[in-house]
Amino acid sequence: MGQTIPNLPPVLEPLPPLEAPKVSVMRWVFRILRWSTYLATLITLLLLLRKTPAPVVASTPQAAASAEQKVLQAEQSVSLGQPATLRLDETELNSYLANHLELAPQAGTPGPTGGASASTDAEVEQVRSSVRDVKVQMEGDQVHAYLVFDLHGKEMSLDLVGKLGAADGYLKFEPVSGHIGSLPIPQSALESAVKQLMESPVNREKMRLPSNVSDLRIENGELVTTYR
Repeated sequence: MGQTIPNLPPVLEPLPPLEAPKVSVMRWVFRILRWSTYLATLITLLLLLRKTPAPVVASTPQAAASAEQKVLQAEQSVSLGQPATLRLDETELNSYLANHLELAPQAGTPGPTGGASASTDAEVEQVRSSVRDVKVQMEGDQVHAYLVFDLHGKEMSLDLVGKLGAADGYLKFEPVSGHIGSLPIPQSALESAVKQLMESPVNREKMRLPSNVSDLRIENGELVTTYR
């Protein structure tokens, strides 16, 4: 009789090693873009809220008195039908503005409140009326205007550099550079914003110069106003 072969257990093949789940390239790209957007937004917000240092300008009672005297002399000449040219240097201009601009109270000082308005014109007017500080520097033929204003309880600064002029009886401003807070404003956006501001029906009449003013410019670091 032949020998019987015992039943052997089946041979188990080794299992393949477990592979870690693969993260697609597109998912990594999406993650990087998402966090980059968050970071860019945060940096932009910080730059907007970070006021730039105010330019150092002088303002004295003597310069204010000198500016008042020059303005009075120009007005007297015009009233007599004579042409006149008014020149104010940087100190005289800032001293004159300090005495004549109606600025909003400093932060923390309660002011009048009113009903909310959804119109853009009302919001622009609100920003304009909440200006708390104005300083002007003049160099060569350019003017550097520095403003601090309140926007929804936050103090922000606006820096504008450009050239002043007059055209067809209206004030003209050609922007060269600008910052909101510490954030630079792209040149194309700056030019578009200034154009809309100047040509807006609401602001157009505010840019109208007195009928006896024929020219307005910055020359050799002075504000020069020519009366006809």
